Amino acid sequence: MIITKAGRRMFPAMRVKISGLDPHQQYYIAMDIVPVDNKRYRYVYHSSKWMVAGNADSPVPPRVYIHPDSPASGETWMRQVISFDKLKLTNNELDDQGHIILHSMHKYQPRVHVIRKDCGDDLSPIKPVPSGEGVKAFSFPETVFTTVTAYQNQQITRLKIDRNPFAKGFRDSGRNRSCQAICQQPHKMSQKSIRNQFQLLCLASRILHDSAHCLPH
Repeated sequence: MIITKAGRRMFPAMRVKISGLDPHQQYYIAMDIVPVDNKRYRYVYHSSKWMVAGNADSPVPPRVYIHPDSPASGETWMRQVISFDKLKLTNNELDDQGHIILHSMHKYQPRVHVIRKDCGDDLSPIKPVPSGEGVKAFSFPETVFTTVTAYQNQQITRLKIDRNPFAKGFRDSGRNRSCQAICQQPHKMSQKSIRNQFQLLCLASRILHDSAHCLPH
């Protein structure tokens, strides 16, 4: 996943469908992104693999993206696909735009939080998500990603350019000749590896289903 100093939208974006809420209760929906482990990674080109390169960098300030439709009734949330397509990632630790701050070359897991309104008094973009009886977190293993400032894999570069609606400029034939030439070169990745990465992107871009049946009404 690309991160920049100015902030870059996630692609594929997280989209979720929620069920099991009280239709008449008010809820906040939020997302944070947490480290998968305490390691830093590097991409090894000759083997087309990510390898551990050392210990993780120092923790960054906590950031939470509060969905702009929050708060809303359970009925409202359950009848729509909840998209986090406006969330942006940055590697600028001094960011004052409310973007999620992450380190490059680290693995992260997005978490979606469903927070009953009366339990969200302490909810803030610059504080950890509150915990309690009226708060539930959901995560999906398909959405784990590694942060980079430039794509490390030619197949992923091509796939993201082809499917990202914000990458139209790269798809224009006049601007994209050099990228096409690069992506047409033989690569040492196996077909199975390429297919698995493609499937992972497709999984992450689908609507993910989970329920919030455990939430108290």
